[in-house]
Amino acid sequence: MTQQTRDTLDIPDTSEHWWSDLFYSALSAIGLVAGVLVLNFLLLLPVAQAQGKGELRIGYQKSASLFVLQKAQGTLEKKLAPLGVSLKWVEFPAGPQLLEGLNVGSVDVGFVGEAPPIFAQAAGAKFVYIGNDPAAPEAEALVVPKGSPIKTVAELKGKKIALNKGSNVHYLLVKLLEQHGLKYSDIQPVFLPPADARAAFERGAVDAWVIWDPFLAAAEKQIGARILADGKGVVNNYAYYLAERSYVEKRPEVIEALFADIVAQGKWLKADLKRSAAIIAPLQGLDPEIVELNLRRYQYGVTPLTDAVLAEQQKLADVFFELKLIPKAIVVREAAWHPAR
Repeated sequence: MTQQTRDTLDIPDTSEHWWSDLFYSALSAIGLVAGVLVLNFLLLLPVAQAQGKGELRIGYQKSASLFVLQKAQGTLEKKLAPLGVSLKWVEFPAGPQLLEGLNVGSVDVGFVGEAPPIFAQAAGAKFVYIGNDPAAPEAEALVVPKGSPIKTVAELKGKKIALNKGSNVHYLLVKLLEQHGLKYSDIQPVFLPPADARAAFERGAVDAWVIWDPFLAAAEKQIGARILADGKGVVNNYAYYLAERSYVEKRPEVIEALFADIVAQGKWLKADLKRSAAIIAPLQGLDPEIVELNLRRYQYGVTPLTDAVLAEQQKLADVFFELKLIPKAIVVREAAWHPAR
């Protein structure tokens, strides 16, 4: 989020990171070269320690219901035990922050929407795509307040729209505007993480909000947010499993066990949505009916990357480059992991 946006919406700045402070301290104390060496050592140390202990560190968001269910059920720990691997769950508020954690070595594997990997790859982040969940276009949408006079996407010209920069809904917004004869430059994007966006949306500081589940379901049920358009017929909204390349190359059997548990838990979840929602709801701090609505709009069951899926992801990258949302063109396939056969 820019400082200008924070000042306008009266939101405190929480963007600083302990490691960047340490980096700049090192620069001033012992010089540029030494500072870089210190930073590299500090960032790589957690990776070396985790891999040495046989630990899998999974980055997840509280909105990722299947990971939340896996964490609650403890099923993955049982699958990893025979491999001598322990498990650590690391929570992040959204996909871009999770990618940052993956890049600096805080986690080994993560799960995010379509857009964060595009921005991360363009910024030189180190990760690989290792799989994806099925498309879920109805699990993200553009909403307006219950009493808003706005009835169509076309009426958003010149309006303020809140979104999490670099998230999956960033692409949805671009394609929805295009579908209704608007350019991205025709609206005023307000970059806010979900919690801050919800607050701005409720007090009328923005005219619309483009958001994903379960935040979407919560806004519908709790404050009567009205869907102008979701992703159906507009975007695929795939979700991706990402990893640190050296980890998957060294421990492919761990990834195999992870994926086996994801498939099993996905089937368990879909077989009884009410039971699953009852387990997940208190962990997400939401009512079971909100969680159940969210679960209905997602499909679960990780699959290996296909040429078709990579081609769709490349379309996102090309659009973001054309709009100058990323600094350079990228080739998504270069970040895809292909296990040895």
